[in-house]
Amino acid sequence: MLLFSILLATVAGGLIAVLVASWLAYRVFSKYLHHMVSLSVGVLLSVALLHLLPEAFESAQADIHTLFAVMLAGLLGFFVLEKIALLRHSHHHEGDGHHHHKGHDRHEAGRGGVMILIGSSLHNLCDGVLVAAAFLTDPVLGVLTASSIIVHEVPHKLGDFVVLLNAGLARRRAFMLILFTSLCTALGGLAGYFVLQQAQEIVPYVLVIAASSFLYISVADLIPQMHERVSLADAIPQLLLVGVGVILIYGVTSFMHHGHEHDRHDAERQHEQHEAVHSH
Repeated sequence: MLLFSILLATVAGGLIAVLVASWLAYRVFSKYLHHMVSLSVGVLLSVALLHLLPEAFESAQADIHTLFAVMLAGLLGFFVLEKIALLRHSHHHEGDGHHHHKGHDRHEAGRGGVMILIGSSLHNLCDGVLVAAAFLTDPVLGVLTASSIIVHEVPHKLGDFVVLLNAGLARRRAFMLILFTSLCTALGGLAGYFVLQQAQEIVPYVLVIAASSFLYISVADLIPQMHERVSLADAIPQLLLVGVGVILIYGVTSFMHHGHEHDRHDAERQHEQHEAVHSH
């Protein structure tokens, strides 16, 4: 059942991200992308700081100093990956106001399109492993992690669409290629399930890497995009949407913790009743 949940979350997540990104790319790209970025910041920071890291640090199997070292290594690792163009996607398009010479994006896309597809596939494989680790810790955490990945993948998939279309690919072909890279998340989830089940002690460290990924994407990629819009008319919706993302995840966190406390109290009460029956 848990394996089915992981596969469902990863496959559905990939399909949703690609479908939303394709709709935005063909319909309302410039109008809604920056709103998605702002919401992503609130969601990613909240999931990392309110869910993934607490779950990892509450584990009795993990050493706190090692967890911090893994988090540092994760942040530095994502910086290195970005530097070698595995995670960096192009988020601009012809006529976006960046004043590139005509044909600049088509030229850049032709050079970088293959690298973007390879990078997306590897990135999605890693995302699948992170989703599997979260599900193995707590199914609710798994759903939250998968949902967070969907939110931050939409702008990335959107960038892929724009680059591939600028390179001259037909829309159908671009859609199929990006859909294939998205389904690599399911392969990562499948591999993560079987590997991590046999090595439960490393799950907290995988959760820390997931948190590092979310923190790095938020601080190094998404927030700088938000700072490109400097007017007050842009700043207010940005702050509101970041707040919406935080409140949404905080609400789910509170509900989840309340459910855990309720289940724990029920278990303790049943244990006490069981002991009382045996004592008589």
